[in-house]
Amino acid sequence: MKQINVSANTLAQAYHKMLLEFEQVIDEGKEKLPCVAYNTSRYSVMGQMTIFNPLEDPMISLCGIHDPHSLKQYELEMLDGILDFEIEKGNWKYTYHDRMVNPVNQIQAVIDELKNDLYSRRAVIGIRALEDVGSNDPACLQHIQFIYDGKALNMYVMFRSNDLAKATFMNAFALIRLGEKICKQVGVPMGAYIHTANDLHVYEQDADIVKEYGTRLRKSPEACVASYEDVWKELMEDELEDIWKVVEQLR
Repeated sequence: MKQINVSANTLAQAYHKMLLEFEQVIDEGKEKLPCVAYNTSRYSVMGQMTIFNPLEDPMISLCGIHDPHSLKQYELEMLDGILDFEIEKGNWKYTYHDRMVNPVNQIQAVIDELKNDLYSRRAVIGIRALEDVGSNDPACLQHIQFIYDGKALNMYVMFRSNDLAKATFMNAFALIRLGEKICKQVGVPMGAYIHTANDLHVYEQDADIVKEYGTRLRKSPEACVASYEDVWKELMEDELEDIWKVVEQLR
């Protein structure tokens, strides 16, 4: 399997590098594999994004299916579990947040571990559960590890499978916000965010989406990014009222 490794200062920059690299994969057509479970095909590589300063801008990519509402809602799902009740209702098999805090609050355990030993190699959050064995909907995110390098706390994330066109950016954004939360609790700066997907893929039906992103990025890369702190943070917070209305309706 082909491997693609990109690195950049910010999330948007790294994501855009990966999109451009993946566009070449699609054009070459050598990494196309069957995806029997979804009755389609996928272009697949082993992909890794290293983001040196994950909290810096430009953080927001404008190449994606997300908008301020969906990105804020997803952040709240990851950090606060605002839709964990869907599991009890039988609509979902899991959420990442629920796996992180039940039956043991692994987020707090990581914070406690690092406060006790900042150089620990045991600051790990495991997502995969026994019920994923044989499931037709197993968790894509597998584990998260934090390692202090003497200056900052680095965050290593591993996915068994990750949809570049429709999930990677939102996954990374929300996980970076989780990392920021943990770093604040531990009292250390956030270091690099390393996002690894053993199967980073684009489904055949989404190939044109990635190629369209590539065209936009080559034409005007500066038009494909936005500042989180200066622009999107407020836009996302403005969506809170509507998000909570949706949550209450779903309950």
